[in-house]
Amino acid sequence: MSTAAPPRRALLLANPKARNGGAGLDEIRAILRGGGIAPFEPPENSDCSDTIRRHASACDLVILGGGDGTMNAGAAGLVETGLPLGILPLGTANDLARSLGLPLDPAAAARLITTAEPRPVDLGWVNGHYYFNVASIGFSAELAGDLTAESKKAWGTLGYGIAAIRVLRRVRPFTVTIEHDGTVEKVTTIQVSVGNGRHYGGGMTVEEGAAVDDGLLDFYSLEIAHWWRLIALLPALRRGTQGQSSDVRAFKTTEIVLRTRKPRPVNTDGELTTHTPAHFKVMPGALRIFAPSRAEQAAAQSAASRLLPL
Repeated sequence: MSTAAPPRRALLLANPKARNGGAGLDEIRAILRGGGIAPFEPPENSDCSDTIRRHASACDLVILGGGDGTMNAGAAGLVETGLPLGILPLGTANDLARSLGLPLDPAAAARLITTAEPRPVDLGWVNGHYYFNVASIGFSAELAGDLTAESKKAWGTLGYGIAAIRVLRRVRPFTVTIEHDGTVEKVTTIQVSVGNGRHYGGGMTVEEGAAVDDGLLDFYSLEIAHWWRLIALLPALRRGTQGQSSDVRAFKTTEIVLRTRKPRPVNTDGELTTHTPAHFKVMPGALRIFAPSRAEQAAAQSAASRLLPL
């Protein structure tokens, strides 16, 4: 006589400050239970990675509900414990979820966690801090400093544009020394970015062929002469084709060091976490996330394109 497998225990942490942090959690809990996952939510409100470490022995997986900042906050705990991650996209941009081909509807994302296999993904690493999407110095770091949780909750992805206009008026070029693959270059730029995933910043693309599991970092530097050139580059930045422009330096690597004359903040997944000098590395297959395979993503994209009107 066969017996049903016991439910998998899931540590469920939802960020109440995320844009949709309180939305539909009762429905999500019911979906998880119906799919053989028993979620539990500890009462403490402490550091995300510390909470994961504290409850690691009591669970089979971790489910984080929030935006990219929430995922970033849990990365260290996930790497140290080896627990697989399920994502509920409750944030403003949800760039990691989009890079992985996850449903952006939280209920649909919960259903996927109950059926998908965890797949290995890379992490970026800078000065001891992990990140999923992109790390930037310059314009994007200033933007992260200006973009408050309140504005993201009130305006959604439009908040990025509003803050960008404010920052654009005061952005100034700076000099950065780039060390990678046995070369050293000194350039003047308004932003350097080191991407691990594909999407970032509420709709931007690091590089059109980038993937969160390709074992590579995608670097680009905006070496533009006038601020209005950044506006002209926006379509390319959204597509990930900015590297084709003559005033954008772009390459792939696995390790890079960036130095500036004065320490400058580094923005990792929307949070200011460290300063230059900044040592970056890719950490291949550092953790596992419940997500469609690359083949499943490609099939879904192909099906969606066939449904588009001519």
